[in-house]
Amino acid sequence: MPIKHIYSFEEGNANEKDLLGGKGANLAEMTRLGFPVPQGFTISTKTCLLFYEEGKKFPHGLAEELTEAVKNLEEKTGKKFGDQENPLLVSVRSGAKISMPGMMDTVLNLGLNDRTVEVLAKKSGNPRFAYDAYRRFVQMFGDVVLDIDHHNFESVITAKKAEKGVQNDTDLTVEDWQDVVSQFKLIVKNETGVDFPEEPREQLEKAITAVFNSWQIPRAVKYREIHNIPHDLGTAVNVQTMVFGNLGDTSGTGVCFTRNPMNGKKNIFGDFLINAQGEDVVAGIRTPREITELEDEMPEIYKTLEETCEKLENHYREMQDIEFTIEDGNFYMLQTRSGKRTAHAAVKIAVDMMHEGLISKEEAVMRVEPKCLDQLLHPTLDPNEKKDVIAKGVPASPGAACGKVVFTADDAVKHNEVGQKVILVRHETSPEDIHGMHVSEGILTACGGKASHAAVVARGMGTPCVSGATEIVVNPKAGKFTVGETVINEGDVITLDGSTGEVILGTCSTIDAKLSDELLELLEWADEFGELTVRTNADTPRDASKAREFGAQGIGLCRTEHMFFGDDRINIVREMILAKSTEEREKALEKLLPMQRQDFEEIFEVMDGLPVTIRLLDPPLHEFLPEKNSDIEEFANVFNLTFEQAKDRVKSMEEVNPMLGYRGVRILVTCPEILKMQGRAIIEAALAVQKKGIKVLPEIMIPLVGRKKEFDISKEGLEEVIAEVFAETGEKVNYKIGTMIELPRACMVAHKIAEKADFFSFGTNDLTQMSFGYSRDDVARFLPQYIELGILENDPFEILDQEGVGPLIETAVKKGRGVKSDLKISVCGEHGGDPSSVEFFQKNNFDVISCSPFRVPLARVAAAQATIMLKK
Repeated sequence: MPIKHIYSFEEGNANEKDLLGGKGANLAEMTRLGFPVPQGFTISTKTCLLFYEEGKKFPHGLAEELTEAVKNLEEKTGKKFGDQENPLLVSVRSGAKISMPGMMDTVLNLGLNDRTVEVLAKKSGNPRFAYDAYRRFVQMFGDVVLDIDHHNFESVITAKKAEKGVQNDTDLTVEDWQDVVSQFKLIVKNETGVDFPEEPREQLEKAITAVFNSWQIPRAVKYREIHNIPHDLGTAVNVQTMVFGNLGDTSGTGVCFTRNPMNGKKNIFGDFLINAQGEDVVAGIRTPREITELEDEMPEIYKTLEETCEKLENHYREMQDIEFTIEDGNFYMLQTRSGKRTAHAAVKIAVDMMHEGLISKEEAVMRVEPKCLDQLLHPTLDPNEKKDVIAKGVPASPGAACGKVVFTADDAVKHNEVGQKVILVRHETSPEDIHGMHVSEGILTACGGKASHAAVVARGMGTPCVSGATEIVVNPKAGKFTVGETVINEGDVITLDGSTGEVILGTCSTIDAKLSDELLELLEWADEFGELTVRTNADTPRDASKAREFGAQGIGLCRTEHMFFGDDRINIVREMILAKSTEEREKALEKLLPMQRQDFEEIFEVMDGLPVTIRLLDPPLHEFLPEKNSDIEEFANVFNLTFEQAKDRVKSMEEVNPMLGYRGVRILVTCPEILKMQGRAIIEAALAVQKKGIKVLPEIMIPLVGRKKEFDISKEGLEEVIAEVFAETGEKVNYKIGTMIELPRACMVAHKIAEKADFFSFGTNDLTQMSFGYSRDDVARFLPQYIELGILENDPFEILDQEGVGPLIETAVKKGRGVKSDLKISVCGEHGGDPSSVEFFQKNNFDVISCSPFRVPLARVAAAQATIMLKK
């Protein structure tokens, strides 16, 4: 059976996004529901994939179906391509399954040529409108289809406005646009060597080809990489009858959201322009007007818009992002899709819609992307600090951002690569800027509104953005922007407040974010569904307290070596490391013991009855020793050594591969006095806190175990010292002793280690490192190229490698639980805060996931979503 390539809007529905793309599926759905949608058809995403399989050529049968689809469209509209009385004009737009705002290409007014433009002028009674539409078509076709730099066309318009002494495109006359069209065609001839195509069918085929090609252009590929969108989805192509918003003062265009995408409040949010086409609003070329002002301009149209927004929300049960056109007083819907929003808005909308009865609690939890919650924990500007506000624009994406000014996306990337924070400043951003926007702390544009490219993309990334700051004049060639007499040069520091639209000179102080009532409620719902217990990785009382504030149910990893680096401790640790005998080492450990005990007491008190997993000393010992000559000199003075003696001592501790060397359990076995000091400190602290009436649940974790005997010896040493403390105090406390599974060998012999272990906690960072043979400290040298080449899909230290590392974990869990069915299984590597990895842990019956304090809310939602998805 031959493959069907083309579907009319009457044939599809909202559930066919895989086939029709998001835009095509929703156009079909709106047509089915009776909304005023201009007629058209969709070429499927499958056809796009076949296009690439055929070497970027129309696949078999597409040309014939296209002929039939155009014929049907002509019959429905009563218009014909190239007709001298009633010409058919169409738009050609991309539309992937997952929305990628501004990333792929669009062509408007297709079907115009030197003959049909005169017909359009006559029929509309507005020659200026006709030639404005014609120049737009030539410009977009030249840019999108013929790959001519759009600045070539913009420079002609800029020169024409300067020649005529006007500011706006709308001030140019029909004669001006006729001259511009002639110049545009000359550019096409000079750049391509051929005349601009006059035949509508040729225009259409070339435009469809360009949209398919746009799936693989760099900006679209980069956007998919940033947002983890698969590369094998393809894009649909939507061919739709044109309606015109640039016919005069009774026409216009707009983009709006059914709720505020910044804060989630239930009010229409967006922009519109009178006498304009849709690209004028979203491209940021003209600064649009607030959507609420449309009520004063066209009250009946605004009422229709409000009713449309309400109907769409009730039908889709989701906040919608819509595009509309008003043609001579008639309202048309061009698009609806789920609107991109900030994390704050996502949470509020989900919670509000549950209370409004539109969705269930379960749906509300599933509506929030866990990773976006990180945005809610970003600091905001201190409202009490004096600020040197130099300009104000549209508050387009909330949050505070501070950095050095750069004017190009490439420069943003260069500065980011050397660790500098930057603010990308542009007249307006374009999809080609995506790589620079991704690495910038904030984005500032002179033009554009809340629905501009900069605003929409920044909100999706969680990046603060101020758009439409019309007071600033951006001069990238001179490396500066000006506000009146104030000059801001490249490299100067500015601060953006994406919540107020303020542009501030210099650096400003920030304050910590607080969890909103809506987020707290959503997290409560998440905990109702989630089966995994969420703990935190915390080494200080402050981190532990912050994690509890975010809902952590204990500490899954307390790294004791992080407690040894203070100025009051480092030399004692060095004394311990460099001791020449057990006696010397024990003297140093006696000094460390009360310090360690105090650390543990403070953490136990903060956790107040919640379990605390404490990992014994793990890193290579050389990390505690000085490296710079100045530090070695200071070290020599402390220990009464000559510089050369000190240097020799440090050199004697060097290892060729320290991450595989003398660390973890290897130190604890060969220097049992260290293990006993830490064991004593933990239990003495637990008993001291228990005396205060606080329940304590210490879990002692032995790191880097690869053989059963290593664990057995270490556990025996701990139990010996714990028994001593119990005898000395006459008090007891419940405790557990387990191990960190972070070596492939440990996974294979997990059944043996489990015989005496009370719990397993997977250190997935090291397990990934040992499995791949990648140093997690050096992997950045080649990781970007590996991802670009498709060798890796993503960073395996951020997202668990379920194909290679996953089976090791599955084996260890199966073997461990085969010996001890109630063996507690947890993960404390960074993967404990990654949603896709959390789903893997849920599937493999883990009990606990642990992550950094600021990822706890994310992990709670991810745990709930994993449970819900697996039950479905």
